[in-house]
Amino acid sequence: MAKQKPKVVVTRKLPDVIETRMMELFDVRLNLTDEPMSPEKLVEAVRVADVLVPTVTDRIGRALLDRAGDQLKLIANYGTGFDHIDLRRAKELGITVTNTPDVLTEDTADMTMALILAVPRRLTEGERILRAGKWTGWSPTWMLGHRVSGKRLGILGMGRIGQAVARRAIAFQMSIHYHNRQRVHPDIETELNATYHESLDQMLARTDVITVHCPHTPATFHLLSARRLKLLQPHAYIVNTARGEIIDEVALVRMLRMREIAGAGLDVYENEPAVNPKLMAMDNVVLLPHMGSATQEGRIDMGQRVIINIRSVIDGHTPPNRILPEDVGF
Repeated sequence: MAKQKPKVVVTRKLPDVIETRMMELFDVRLNLTDEPMSPEKLVEAVRVADVLVPTVTDRIGRALLDRAGDQLKLIANYGTGFDHIDLRRAKELGITVTNTPDVLTEDTADMTMALILAVPRRLTEGERILRAGKWTGWSPTWMLGHRVSGKRLGILGMGRIGQAVARRAIAFQMSIHYHNRQRVHPDIETELNATYHESLDQMLARTDVITVHCPHTPATFHLLSARRLKLLQPHAYIVNTARGEIIDEVALVRMLRMREIAGAGLDVYENEPAVNPKLMAMDNVVLLPHMGSATQEGRIDMGQRVIINIRSVIDGHTPPNRILPEDVGF
């Protein structure tokens, strides 16, 4: 990469403090309107940029990468997920890809725990009734939910976020169960008093709440398929703050409507920003607009991590958060 300031193209509006620092360090092109870039603008961006800073709303696929200029050496993703980037094609073209792990762990775990509490206790349902002026006073048998203490929590993907959720759930006296591509270190299992399930099917059948924390990859697309969702007990709840594509949403909607499972807390959707209108009509579902990591502190931390990755590549070093196709998994 040239010694002069690299040309950095940022696809969305970032926190002011991050944009200011980028302008000090780089020849940066910002997106001041915060409107998602059109495919045509993305093509223009990869043709001129030394560094592209995309977000989850940008599709950086093979066709786009094949139109990139030879000077594009880094895709410094602003976010943890990377399913919107063709990692294999980027590697073939000699383009380094980075993300921003760790900094969103606690924020996402907080939101996950909030959903684990909100769905069984019917929090948003009660709030809607109150705002609509339909509350007539306290009753001993009205709006009864279920406690989470003593329940079995099944964690799908026991990485950083899954472990952070487990630590929070322990405080609510939930028992921890998990399925992962690889078993975690025994010290972590001991700390969390966690039970490992080599079989995802067995874990689904034996837990009361399932929470999803694995990345979206070809291997995890519809990992919670219609067949697997049917393994859940009728009183079970499912929470997803990872990626919507991991769950067969059509099957989930059908089971929720038929009360074959008790409820769901969703922050992500299979075709977002579109949300299945049938979900909108359900009282046993808590819906959030992909805001699991949306804290001011987290967004600034993400931007700082992007800057570190860019400066590492400029200086000829391997960036701390490089992603390789062979590293992808859960």
